Amino acid sequence: MQSLWEEVSGYDEHMNTIRTYQVCNVFDSSQNNWVRTKYIRRSGAQRIHVQMKFSVRDCSSIPNVPGSCKETFNLYYYESDSDMATKSSPSWMENPWVKVDTIAADESFSQVDLGGRIMKINSEVRSFGPVSRNGFYLAFQDYGACMSLIAVRVFYRKCPRVIQNGAVFPETLSGAESTSLVAARGVCVPNGEEVDVPIKLYCNGDGEWMVPIGRCMCKAGYEVVDNGTLCRACVSGFFKAAQGDHKCLQCPINSRTTSDGATNCVCRNSYYRTDSDPLQMPCTTVPSAPQNVISIVNETSLRLDWSPPQESGGREDVVYNIICKSCGSGRGGCTRCGDNVQFVPRQLGLTDTHVHISDLLAHTQYTFEIQAVNGVSDQSPYSPQYTSVNITTNQAAPSAVSIIHQVSRTPNSITLSWSQPDQPNGVILDYELQYYEKNQAEWNSSLTRSQTNTAVIRSLKPGTIYAFQVRARTVAGFGRFSGKMYFQTMTEGKTDNHIQEKLPLIIGSAAAGVVFIIAITVFIVVCRRPESEYTDKLQHYTSVSPGMKIYIDPFTYEDPNEAVREFAKEIDISCVKIEQVIGAGEFGEVCSGNLRQPGKREILVAIKTLKAGYTERQRRDFLSEASIMGQFDHPNIIHLEGVVTKSSPVMIITEFMENGSLDSFLRQNDGQFTVIQLVGMLRGIAAGMKYLCDMNYVHRDLAARNILVNSNLVCKVSDFGLSRFLEDDTSDPTYTSALVTARKWSGVDPTIVDKLPPPMDCPSALHQLMLDCWQKDRNNRPKFSQIVSTLDKMIRNPNSLKAMTPLSSRDILRVGVTLAGHQKKILNSIQSMRAQMNQITSVEV
Repeated sequence: MQSLWEEVSGYDEHMNTIRTYQVCNVFDSSQNNWVRTKYIRRSGAQRIHVQMKFSVRDCSSIPNVPGSCKETFNLYYYESDSDMATKSSPSWMENPWVKVDTIAADESFSQVDLGGRIMKINSEVRSFGPVSRNGFYLAFQDYGACMSLIAVRVFYRKCPRVIQNGAVFPETLSGAESTSLVAARGVCVPNGEEVDVPIKLYCNGDGEWMVPIGRCMCKAGYEVVDNGTLCRACVSGFFKAAQGDHKCLQCPINSRTTSDGATNCVCRNSYYRTDSDPLQMPCTTVPSAPQNVISIVNETSLRLDWSPPQESGGREDVVYNIICKSCGSGRGGCTRCGDNVQFVPRQLGLTDTHVHISDLLAHTQYTFEIQAVNGVSDQSPYSPQYTSVNITTNQAAPSAVSIIHQVSRTPNSITLSWSQPDQPNGVILDYELQYYEKNQAEWNSSLTRSQTNTAVIRSLKPGTIYAFQVRARTVAGFGRFSGKMYFQTMTEGKTDNHIQEKLPLIIGSAAAGVVFIIAITVFIVVCRRPESEYTDKLQHYTSVSPGMKIYIDPFTYEDPNEAVREFAKEIDISCVKIEQVIGAGEFGEVCSGNLRQPGKREILVAIKTLKAGYTERQRRDFLSEASIMGQFDHPNIIHLEGVVTKSSPVMIITEFMENGSLDSFLRQNDGQFTVIQLVGMLRGIAAGMKYLCDMNYVHRDLAARNILVNSNLVCKVSDFGLSRFLEDDTSDPTYTSALVTARKWSGVDPTIVDKLPPPMDCPSALHQLMLDCWQKDRNNRPKFSQIVSTLDKMIRNPNSLKAMTPLSSRDILRVGVTLAGHQKKILNSIQSMRAQMNQITSVEV
């Protein structure tokens, strides 16, 4: 093929001389003239752009032009991995060449002057891709036009290296298509950190960056400079606590940095910061002592008022603690006051500058230290600053008698005894006993005197309930009456021997020891609440070993709120932060949250709340659980932190058990524990129950659902809300506080149980313990103390627990049921006797 393209000189529209390739053979038909570029290397580009400058003669301006004259030409390309083209290869045709487009001029020229032709220069850009070989050729085909090819520029587009959003993006070539977006991963500038998602930019077909995703920020200790292109370390004396675009901050007062790039400032000597203090807050110190203490003594009560310390240490969370020391013991020194001394509103963490102190001893010297503490006092190696005051109490009447016991009774008399007041405040001269029939008015009461702490009240009506109160007298006068206690005379024709005949049965059935204590306690509780509405608070006498602490039923108090105040610590609502609801109870929601008390670190707690619209009885029943829990102190009994009763909602706050109830925990983790771990959990449950038995307390609802497990797999007995009520107490669901009527026990036959095979892979020693708990002869069943001892031996001798595979969680639930059987069986046995007890309301052991 012969090409008619030729290189010639010409002029542009500004009459500048230019060199062009031109062809103008319009008078011959079937023109096919090609011109090809040199080999062009791709350089990684995927899409090639071609800018062409050219001029085209208007066919109509050519005289006698044939119909074959054209005003367009074609653009082609051919890819190759090397420069291999010759005059005849690749062939001059559309295949193997790839056509890009037919190019037409926007303007054609037709003017001619004395100097020659004046050209109209057109500029067109075309692109093609994707290209993948090392290089390519371009070719231009004329097929009947009179035209000049003035300039050809071949290029590709790319997005330049850029620093944007705190990251460096490398030079990035555009994609294979004009609409392609090529993602580029950014790298944070030195000492920068990505925020949330990986940082990206996208390069479009025009070589422009777009669609930014994510960003980098200077990390803690570094600040952004030079329009976000650099992260510079904070200089000495400045800090930056967290990543971000903000600048370094100057160290707050009483703090300093130890190096450049500091993330916080260290407090200077004797200055501190709490965990919750923001790092930009000045370091603070302990407060000075309170000032201007004023004391007002009233018999055995005292009011202290004081002024805030002169220096608060730079904090606003100053509170006060009261340290009480008794200096009248005659031992030559002062000792800490006992728990009987009462502080209102409280002894520790006072926010107001006054306190009322009561139940002090008469004619006794005391020293009171009023400490000022704040949020950093516990970090100081020194004791809090305090101001002390010395006082001497005055003559005072004795305190109230705490409890009355029934010793014996007949149809016409009741013999009572009581303990000496906790604070006699002198020599007791005598006691005054006030009593009246329950269904009569209090003003119609009778009085009797006794020189000792016992009395026989005669001339009473048979089968009648009486209310009794007693108070002591010294030279200072009478003390307060005790709370009302209710006792009932026997009906005609019966004596106390009737109950004594029943005691051997109870003692024999309970195998003595701990189980006997459970039986007596349950018996007392059952008898305490007959169906009669007049027997709400019958008080009974039980003898215990000297010095042994026993459980006190909060419902024996005339005012149950008094039991709450005695056994549960009041917590300020501001110290409690509820985080989330984790369940629901009978009275309201159960939540998890945090407790931060003055002078103590924040701890995770469980929070039971009393729902709005409660009745006074519901409030009493709700708080009774706290009155019960507050009496217990054992590692396997859920610990009560305190209550909130002076704010809304009313709350019970306990330690938080991370793994929840034992039954769901074991089901969710079946097969995950070793035998030793499971037996250790059993041992904890038994130890907790032994402790409750030792305190003469009956749980009544021991089940795996009421055992809580913490993160260390320590099991703790919980849920004391049913301590006074049994399931199916009454056919009337609204009468939830009444005890059951007498019923026959129809439990599992032990002769059948002891024939059951052991659970799969259950160690024989553990299976034997289960069988022991179901011995037909009650005298042969182990006590909780024996169960603890047996489990301890298993733990010390792991060979006794060998089994083919780990003990199933379901098996431990079966063992737990046998433990629960101790109390439930005894309880059911005693209930079956209740119909025979009639009006018996107390027992002397």
